[in-house]
Amino acid sequence: MIDEIKGTVFNIQRFSVQDGPGIRTTVFLKGCPLECPWCSNPESIKPYPEVAHVAAMCKQCGSCIKVCDLKAISFAEKGIKIDREKCNNCGKCVEVCINDALKLFGNEVSVEEVLDEAIKDKLYYHSSDGGVTASGGEALRQARFVSALFELCHEEGIHTTLDTSGHCRQADMEMVLEHTDLVLFDLKLIDPGSHIAILKASNQPIHRNARLIVERGVPMIVRIPLIPGLTDTDENLEGVANFVRELDSELPINILPYHRMGMGKYPMLDREYKLSELQLMPDERLKEIVDYFQSHRLACDIVV
Repeated sequence: MIDEIKGTVFNIQRFSVQDGPGIRTTVFLKGCPLECPWCSNPESIKPYPEVAHVAAMCKQCGSCIKVCDLKAISFAEKGIKIDREKCNNCGKCVEVCINDALKLFGNEVSVEEVLDEAIKDKLYYHSSDGGVTASGGEALRQARFVSALFELCHEEGIHTTLDTSGHCRQADMEMVLEHTDLVLFDLKLIDPGSHIAILKASNQPIHRNARLIVERGVPMIVRIPLIPGLTDTDENLEGVANFVRELDSELPINILPYHRMGMGKYPMLDREYKLSELQLMPDERLKEIVDYFQSHRLACDIVV
């Protein structure tokens, strides 16, 4: 039964305008098979809820330490320290933190609960040609949940968009495509060796699933995160252009300029942001890349 299907969600963002057409509600799901060093949602990578701490908000009252049965929390020079090997992310510490220094990224919700939230803006969807987008992490790590949510959205007359890296089982992609109106498909690195070296996963499933989407006739927009020195090289851009032309030369391309908006979340999870020295891409370079794709008769726009 659909109402029994649950998923782990870390955010439901209303009035989103960058995750598909019109005004949308974007459902961010936990879990991702890739290890993109530029990831702006580090809280999305693990498939389970995670305790995060903001040292600047901590008053060192000790309440979290007292309730932690696993003794995974201790005082630090500033704030507290979480032993990630011991912590089971139960959330007891979050419940007693009166200063909002602790939060839980992710919680288990039902398909019906998410739909109830999405329906609140149904009027805006219809007036703007918007709808509901499933994102992540990698939304297809929870394909059964996304498929059920999209099925209910269609019953309500709500447009559905899948935001995916394409790295998933073919069966999971096919399941979700049955109820998907648009796919936002990320293409990061075309060279197989570079993909494994940088993202720690093969791109063979990605290429296979991109072809599958085209074969199924589901509208798709190819999106390229432009990371200086990594995905913006001439070799990679040429590879993307060739791959897109092979798929369907009518497919539109969106380029997503590098940004640092997620960098502040890394220390909250005791992780290192490895691209802290990376500079933003100049507008001139962005224009060059747009011109490059357009010179190959591929529609291309910048999405910021």
